[in-house]
Amino acid sequence: MAILDILKYPDEALKQVSEPVELFDEQLQNFLVDLEETMRAGPGGVGIAAPQVGYFKRIAIVDVSSKPKIKHNGCMILINPEIKTWEGMKIGREGCMSVPDYTGNVIRAEKITLQACNAQGEVIDYECTGYEARAVQHELDHLDGLLFLDRLVSRRTDLFKRKVYKK
Repeated sequence: MAILDILKYPDEALKQVSEPVELFDEQLQNFLVDLEETMRAGPGGVGIAAPQVGYFKRIAIVDVSSKPKIKHNGCMILINPEIKTWEGMKIGREGCMSVPDYTGNVIRAEKITLQACNAQGEVIDYECTGYEARAVQHELDHLDGLLFLDRLVSRRTDLFKRKVYKK
């Protein structure tokens, strides 16, 4: 197990579109362990996508279960995910391990349904709402080479320097 290095904006590799996973082998299982460990090591990390660590396959992990009172699906391993439906739009603040110094306001769907393979290659259907839906959409953007910076409501008024909290 290892904590992987996170690519940081403006690294051009973050714009790369990821390829589908075709082999559900031991190498993939080991990578998923490292990717989840990397997500959990980050400050407030509720999601991570493989491209953020320089692995350009369609893999994301989302787990918002640490946030109290939020409806969630537990830890979702999302391989070759595809959003099937989305409803309602809402502005919300987002941050990203690949953009550590800023947060920003982004419009996302409030409710989505998606289909993805799990770690064993089985197809799973999910329904996500609220914060979890936002987190999934954020992570899936990474698979298409997009950052929350690409979806800001306004670069002039909706990008904020991240606060640094004293310990």
